[in-house]
Amino acid sequence: MFDSLLMDLMLVVLIGVGSQWVAWRTRMPAIVVMAIAGLLVGPILGWINPQQSMGELFGPIITFAVAIILFEGSLNLDFKEIKGFGRPVARIVTIGAFIAWIAGSLAAHYIAGLSWEVAFIIGGLFIVTGPTVILPLLRQARLKPRPAAILKWEGIVVDPFGALLAVFAFEVIKFINDEVTAKAMMLFVGASLFSVLLGWGTSRILGAAFEKGTIPEYLKAPILFGLVLFVFVLSDEIMHETGLLAVTAMGMTMANMSLTTLNDIRNFKENISVLLISGIFVMLTASLEPHILIEILNPKIVLYVLAMLFVVRPLSIWLATIGTDLTIRERALIGWIAPRGIVALTVSGYFATILLDNGYKDAELLTALTFALVFSTVVMHGFSIGWLAKKLNLTTPEEFGVVLIGSSRFVAELAKTIQEADHQVLIMDNSWGGLSNARKLEIPTYMGDILSEHTGYHLEMTPYRYILAMTKMDAYNSHVCADFTPDLGRDMLFQTTTHKRNGDQQFNLATGQFLFSPNLSIDELEERMNAGYVFRKTLLTKQYSYTQYLRERDDQSILLYIIRANGEMEFYTAEKELQAQTGDTIVTLSTPTKTIERTIDRLEGKNGKTLIKKELVETKFIEDSPNEKPELPGEAPPKINRITD
Repeated sequence: MFDSLLMDLMLVVLIGVGSQWVAWRTRMPAIVVMAIAGLLVGPILGWINPQQSMGELFGPIITFAVAIILFEGSLNLDFKEIKGFGRPVARIVTIGAFIAWIAGSLAAHYIAGLSWEVAFIIGGLFIVTGPTVILPLLRQARLKPRPAAILKWEGIVVDPFGALLAVFAFEVIKFINDEVTAKAMMLFVGASLFSVLLGWGTSRILGAAFEKGTIPEYLKAPILFGLVLFVFVLSDEIMHETGLLAVTAMGMTMANMSLTTLNDIRNFKENISVLLISGIFVMLTASLEPHILIEILNPKIVLYVLAMLFVVRPLSIWLATIGTDLTIRERALIGWIAPRGIVALTVSGYFATILLDNGYKDAELLTALTFALVFSTVVMHGFSIGWLAKKLNLTTPEEFGVVLIGSSRFVAELAKTIQEADHQVLIMDNSWGGLSNARKLEIPTYMGDILSEHTGYHLEMTPYRYILAMTKMDAYNSHVCADFTPDLGRDMLFQTTTHKRNGDQQFNLATGQFLFSPNLSIDELEERMNAGYVFRKTLLTKQYSYTQYLRERDDQSILLYIIRANGEMEFYTAEKELQAQTGDTIVTLSTPTKTIERTIDRLEGKNGKTLIKKELVETKFIEDSPNEKPELPGEAPPKINRITD
């Protein structure tokens, strides 16, 4: 429809990014939305065909994108984080991956009818599951920690190795078929070792330069990606197909060097990866010929997909986990869940081009085969994981945990009150020093950016139902709430009110609900803490109703949240007026003067006689039950701890 390379490139980027946004808003797998969009503008409507319009540039663009995608994925392979999951993960990513490769290759040859060369290449590629697909499914199903951790780390660890296994399979098969000599095979092995050393050496030198401050901050990300392309091209020029090995070695080395600078460029790296994955995926789908879509319904391809779903995956998991402490139910769930994702489809398009150039005509089926497997696994596993996990009793009970984003003293003290109410809490911040308030109170912490894809890989969010964004950056708080709206729903997302500027003018940046009554910014809440305000909880009884509490409460106190009798929590906001019943507990931030006066009033009876209360007045957190029946007078009063700032 458009005879312009610039128009095609613009549409590819626009459709790719737009598809990611639609997937985020609708909570659909991004791969499904992008595939539908690419097929519509490509083979169905015929608007664009990137392969035709780009000509000789099509292959290099795909190749560069795959190199950067694999480098970005390998940056997540920090082996210190894998050690804690024990034998099951190690067995699945080694023995299980090898069994899946062999069994999948046999199925591709004998069922799909592919040649041995193409079969072993696609078998190696299909061992990947992909964290970009598996993580949304895990959040949806609310799995118990162990099966969720195993599935997540399998996707992270195996993902970068699928393409490399396909490369080695290609070279080995050519050697077995006498297409290359033993000398050429040895040359390939030597070139592979060189590519590993090149990636390792480059990352060591670059990492040292980053840490010593030799490279300015604004050049770190451009230099990093420039060197990724340099390493890839140099290795690939020396020996074809070794460039992927070089960039993976480079990424793995940097991931295990404990470089502080990686956190600084992580957002840029992830943005580039998302943009490339989106664009390349749309390019591949839009370039498909209509007959390839029809080929997906080929009975051989359908049987191959069924064999991968019901034979290859369960067999590899059951054999690999023999002798581990996984239960039968856990092995059954893990053996079923293995959605293939964007990386598998993107890299398969890369290998389809290589194989066709090398004379393997049956490689034309590679894209159709990959599409069929990817869509089948995404749809079937996406719709079945929750149901199956419940049937196998592998879901976590409904949790009311809270993630608090921010590093102020108020945030730490608020988290402590929630923790004392027997709810899980986690405080997140980008600064280790900023988390000192939380560490002093022994609150669980996580240093990182909740908006980062890296955080999604490494932080288990299943136990947490609420997110409270309370940093001093109003726009960031809004971004956090907007980002998690599709996953948690707006009712579970809160932020402190925005700061006032230009007099009384207040910019409305809210995407979450403004916290507390009255709504105060985080700085105003900190001022209350510095003025000596204390956290106080009041239990409602039949004698002391919510109406009476509101009538008698200190006008300067701030209503924070209600702990319901059944354990649930509800935060005060500007959007709705909460009601409380007998058995509920009101948590407030109150003035110290009023708190001391009420404590003294309760301890002193009429005519100067002392009345004994059961409750203890604790530092900074006061238990308040106004109408609790007093003990008999005349006994010694309990000790009152001094309320300090």
